[in-house]
Parts: sequence; C-alpha cells; structure tokens
Amino acid sequence: MSFNRGHHTLHVKADLFIENRNRLLDAMREHGDPNGFIVLQGGVEKNRYNTDAEDLPFRQESYFFWAFGVHESEVSAVIGIASGKTILFPPRLPEDYAIWEGQIRTADWFKEKYQVDEVIFNDQYAISDYLSKQIVSVVYLLEAENTDSGEVLPPASFELRPGVTFKRDTALLYPIYAELRVFKTDKELEVMRYASKMACDSHIDVMKSMKPNMYEYQGESVFRHHSYFHGGCRHLAYTCIAATGENGSILHYGHANAPNNKMIKDGDMCLFDMGPEYNCYASDVTCSFPVNGKFTEKQKIIYNAVLKANKAVFEAAKPGVRWTDMHKLAEKVILTDLAAAGIVTGDVDEMVEKRLGAVFQPHGLGHFIGLDVHDVGGYLGDALPRPTEPGLKSIRTTRSLEERMVITIEPGCYFIDGLLDKALNDAELSKFLIREKVDEYRGFGGVRIEDVICIWEEGNENLSKDVPRTVEEIEALMQQ
Repeated sequence: MSFNRGHHTLHVKADLFIENRNRLLDAMREHGDPNGFIVLQGGVEKNRYNTDAEDLPFRQESYFFWAFGVHESEVSAVIGIASGKTILFPPRLPEDYAIWEGQIRTADWFKEKYQVDEVIFNDQYAISDYLSKQIVSVVYLLEAENTDSGEVLPPASFELRPGVTFKRDTALLYPIYAELRVFKTDKELEVMRYASKMACDSHIDVMKSMKPNMYEYQGESVFRHHSYFHGGCRHLAYTCIAATGENGSILHYGHANAPNNKMIKDGDMCLFDMGPEYNCYASDVTCSFPVNGKFTEKQKIIYNAVLKANKAVFEAAKPGVRWTDMHKLAEKVILTDLAAAGIVTGDVDEMVEKRLGAVFQPHGLGHFIGLDVHDVGGYLGDALPRPTEPGLKSIRTTRSLEERMVITIEPGCYFIDGLLDKALNDAELSKFLIREKVDEYRGFGGVRIEDVICIWEEGNENLSKDVPRTVEEIEALMQQ
C-alpha cells in the first residue's frame, strides 16, 4: 500500500521505510547487542491549551516516521535486532471513535499498509508482555538531542508488568539513527524532489499573483493554496516568511510578532521563504523579487550579489569540502560585489577575517533538510565545535560534505539598522564601510536566494531548479 493524495500526486510506497529500517538494523547489528530490541514511540496528537480542539492536523514525529511511515497518533513499535522482525503497537480505540473520528482500523489493515511483520494493539502491558517472551539482553531507546533547539526527544515509555525489568540503553541509538537520516536514499530523494517541485510551482504562482497594495499574507495564502490544492501538501515545513520592503531584513519574519500583515508598496522587494512538506518530507525555497516585476538598479546590485554567491557555493560544494568554508565563500562573493558598488571598501579577504560578512549576512549559509526542515546530524560525523564568531556561530553544521547529503544553499544580504550602526561605531569594521552609501540602502530590507541541493561527486543536483532565478527570468515571468 502506498501514500498519495490522488492520482495527480506522488505515490510513496512502504518500500521507502522498509529500506530505512534495514539500514538501521545493519548499523545496530554492527554496533549493538544482537539480542537487543529497539523500542520506538510515535507522536501524540495534542489539543490547543486546555480545550478539546486539536491544535493542528496531526503530524508524525520524524524519527518514528523515518522508520515506519506511520501517520496515525499514539503508535509504538518494537524491532528485534537479530531477527529484524518489526511489530507495530497501535492504540486500542473505543467503539465510539468510529462515530466521531472515522473507521477503526484492524490489525491486518496496519500490517498491510505499513508492511510490518506483526501488529499488536497496545493494551496496558502489551509491549512488556511481548518482550518478556523474547530473549532480550538490552532494550535500546531513542533519546535524541536537537543541536539547533537544544530540546531532547524523550525515550519511548511503556508500562512494565509488575516484576518485569529490562536493561535499558539510551546512548547507542541516537548517533546511529541521526547519522542515517543525514544520507538520503533514492526513494527519499524522489519524495524530496516532489516537495521541492511543489514549492517551486507555488512560488511561481505567488510571483505571478503579487501586485502593489496587496498584503503580505495574501502572498502566503496563494502559496498555501497552490501547494495543497495542486500538490496535496497539507502541511508546511515551517512558518511562512512573506516579508516585503524593510521587513525583508527580519530574518524569521512571519511569526506572531510580525505576522505577514504589511501592505506591500510599489517598488518593495519581496523576500518569500516558504516550503511545503509532502509525506512529512520538507522543502525550503526562498525567492526574492520586486513586487511590481521590475528591478531597480539598487535591487539588481544586491540581488545579483546574492545570486552569484548562491551559484559559487553550488559549484564549490563538493564531497570533502567543509561547510564553514562554503559560508565564508558566500560572504566573500557578496562583499566583492558590495565593494564594486561602493558600499564597502578595502581588502575583501580582510573583511571576511574581521567578520564584516556577518553584518550583511548574520545567519548561517544553510542547513541539512529531510524529514525536518532543519534536519538532524549537523554536529555528528567530523563536525567541528560550533564557532563563536559573528555569523559563523549561527551555522547549523560544520561537517565536511558527502554524497547524498541534502542541504540548503541560502546566502543573503540584509540592511539591518542595528547591525549597521554597531559596525559603523566599531573601530575595526567601520573602516570598511562607506557611510553615505550604506545610508542609501537603509530601509531596503534584504535579499535571500535559497535552493535545496543534493551533494553528488559528479556534480550537485538542485532540487529547486524549476523556479526562475536571474533578474531577466523573474522580470519575464512577472510581466506575463
């Protein structure tokens, strides 16, 4: 059985998740106890505060989804390392569930849909009783720290029948599991290409639709509608950033304090960072364009500087190259163009060393992407400690690139009053800035150009290649 939202959408087969489980088993057989069992717990649907209304349509926890593809809430699973046998433990639902929530599925339905070996409804001691019938040396549980948020996914919990105990291990599974998620299989890449294609098509619809005197949220609405109506993407991968004019300099615009509600003025640059997810796999694409469809000379300068940086990183990001070096490359390209425009002056390499680049691009260059938009594993492998310097301290990975890593390339150039004022009052940085030219760009906002890239030895793949990127392509599209 496969997942899809109609014949016009991508069909995702259970084979994707069977392959992921087999990868996990291979790694655990190499590093773990063969008589060990893995116990995993899926997400739980939550209500809004103290109400009986669900907060959002349920979306499965990513680690659990990676291994099983299960969309239902409150499901657990057990995997035997030696046997490879997989057992799902869905909740046993009350009879009146069918009245309010829909059909109650049978064990055979779960077994067929998710292609597992056995299904046992999760009564009070169901997992405990199952494990008690096996030869269990250790139960491996996933306790996963997120290096971006600092939050920790708690290990699976299940009730033990009185008198029953198992040895627990919460250390081994996380680094193995997270590292596997870093490298995408062919089947995963197929889904990610689809999600990115839907992001591109939706961005194109937005670009064709935007006009002066519309509101930012109307652009967000067009994007949401297109990705769901045409692509079957019910969930977004993150909160939409639909920033225009001076709001383009607010890096995570769109949240509750800045909710995409400005009226767009004629001549404003739009910075729209929006991506849907399909079958839980994320996309993340940013387009910057003038709302009236015609770039001014100032807009061309900044836009082309960022586009050059995007392309330079795409060409240079090879297996073996460290991501921090790509961040500095993007800064160097942008600063070179700013120097040519008379906004900064001096030796560009010195500017990079003194961290002037962080004044114009305070965020990291990009991030791993997969089942989460900021995907896991950024500080595993050969990662160096997180830098402490401006700009670099916001980088989400310091690893060397390898084939099958999927990462975003998202250089940006922003005119943020607070950072500009601080730099102009800094003895080391102010010598690089031409104050009069800098002041001309105050209120400009910013430009960001973001693509989703898969790293390959023979040349990288741009999953978001279908969106127009050059000034000429954007102007031609928007004049249609």
